[in-house]
Amino acid sequence: MKQQEISAPILIIGAGPAGLAAASAALQAGVRIVILDENTAPGGQIWRGGETSWKDARAHAMWQQIRNSEQVQYLPATRIVALQAQTLVAEQDDQILTIRWEKLILCSGAREILLPFPGWTLPGVMGAGGLQALVKAGASLQGKRVVIAGSGPLLLAAAQTAQQAGAQVLLIAEDQPWSALCRFFWHLLRQQRAKAWQALGLFWSLRNIRYRAHSTVLVASGQQRLQQVRLRQGQQEIELSCDVLACGYGLTPNLELAHTLTCSLTEGKVQVDAQQMTSVRNIWAAGEVTGIGGVEQALIQGQIAGLAATAQAIPAAARRVQQQTLAFAHLLQTTFALRAGLRALCKPDTLVCRCEDVSAARLQQHADWRTAKLVTRAGMGPCQGRICGTACQFLYGWEAPQLRQPVFPAKTSTLAALAAGSLKETE
Repeated sequence: MKQQEISAPILIIGAGPAGLAAASAALQAGVRIVILDENTAPGGQIWRGGETSWKDARAHAMWQQIRNSEQVQYLPATRIVALQAQTLVAEQDDQILTIRWEKLILCSGAREILLPFPGWTLPGVMGAGGLQALVKAGASLQGKRVVIAGSGPLLLAAAQTAQQAGAQVLLIAEDQPWSALCRFFWHLLRQQRAKAWQALGLFWSLRNIRYRAHSTVLVASGQQRLQQVRLRQGQQEIELSCDVLACGYGLTPNLELAHTLTCSLTEGKVQVDAQQMTSVRNIWAAGEVTGIGGVEQALIQGQIAGLAATAQAIPAAARRVQQQTLAFAHLLQTTFALRAGLRALCKPDTLVCRCEDVSAARLQQHADWRTAKLVTRAGMGPCQGRICGTACQFLYGWEAPQLRQPVFPAKTSTLAALAAGSLKETE
């Protein structure tokens, strides 16, 4: 394989809103910047699809600035293989990249929380964010009957995406009760008025779709693929015929890289100070990896991280926005925390690790994740425990799986080249 060495005074991992904001801010210092991203186009999950599909003017403005700058090297479709002190090894197409960085800004985003329930592995059942990603990638939902379920604001966004794609959205089923949702909106009116208006606008766009609180998916069923879904609404149960069920319970930060870099983690997120600096010198973090807070949080944290990493002054206005977004993130966390009752959805014969076909009954025989993994192979499939590991944390209170490098799947040719290089160095 071809090998290339790259020097990066500033390395930004992730080209979502946080990464783009960090690059835009750092550019003002005149330093050279390398942006590395696993996706083929910039934008992350929120702005997925590349610039031709963006509707947010902020995305276009930042990307035009970055794309037109000779100071920036953008590395799309690049997957990290190994990390160590100020050196990163990645693969891109048929070449291995060795990037030596001086300062690093981690914007690795988040992934969906998927909780097991009977039928969740049927074709046609997916995450709420997964539905959005499919539509943005060009999948057709024209005429499909769709049920959106789970918890959190992502349900509304997914419903809007499905509706705009021509789907017939039958129901939005929110697990939280009306009392929690009303408190959430009251706090928005008092502290985050712009977001309150945004929420009202989103609700108005979905006014022809049934929205039910305290409503939970119980079972998805069908022959070969999804055909029906049974839900509990309050004290009664209903059944709907549908083609697609998008069921998500919020997001959880992607901590693999932060863990590998030995950054301190607290409450399931990267710990940062007011400058967005982590516990490790010369490493900053921004966006969902520091806690789930939405696009505004990602943008302001990215801006502050970019300014701090290049020793630029941080405006007082940016500090105020930073505090507002942190307050909103805390409100999200407290309002849409997973209810303990959701554990009962997973039955003994329900598959928890769908990669390796491991049921809840087999997992319940073990005391911790490590033992379960050794005996059942749970977490050893393609997702490497990212889905079932998070589910087991919630279901059984197990600690998160301890990851070892390579953190992400890599080509055997890349690993062979790395091994050959290591052997050559030790001779």
